[in-house]
Amino acid sequence: MKKLILAFFFCIGLNVSAQSGAQVKDLFQKIKEEAKIDKNDRTVYEVLDEFYNKNLQAENDEITSETVQRIEKLASDPNTKNLHILILFLMYQQHISRTSMAGKKPDTEFQTETMKLLENETSEVYGKVPAIIYIYNFEALSGGGKKNEAKTVLDQGLKEYPDSVPLKVYRYLDTKDEALKNDLVKNHSHHWMVQQYEIK
Repeated sequence: MKKLILAFFFCIGLNVSAQSGAQVKDLFQKIKEEAKIDKNDRTVYEVLDEFYNKNLQAENDEITSETVQRIEKLASDPNTKNLHILILFLMYQQHISRTSMAGKKPDTEFQTETMKLLENETSEVYGKVPAIIYIYNFEALSGGGKKNEAKTVLDQGLKEYPDSVPLKVYRYLDTKDEALKNDLVKNHSHHWMVQQYEIK
């Protein structure tokens, strides 16, 4: 992820933080109690999808000013429906940004608990888990040494999003499947992850 994205989430001014997996669960419950939950309002889902499409699925992972403004507007409006999901997502991003900028490793317990909460909540509210949640969940589980769980998440993610370049990259890195490599090189050679992992 590029520095611009990290700086954005570091500076967004989200004054909600949790230090562990247990704390994030308690904090999330408190935020959820205050939230206006509406299964018919897909605004937050669309923002997660936009973030994924413009930053993870796109060839260049640069956040646009329009996306920044949209996230800031939604996050700062207490009337935003399903705000609890967006706040939890931003807490995760903030944790990743702060640890990255400080040159530290993220807390994998925090990451896995946050992703589990996001997966369950997006599934419950929207009936579908956004692609970005599968990607971050895979990264969290892999970082925490939970390889079998990570593989299961990767399988589920690819079943839901077979065209997801980040998920295909992670599958290739795990399996070294030549057909997958050929697909990535032929169809996605300019994608930032394909270049980052030097898949040729």
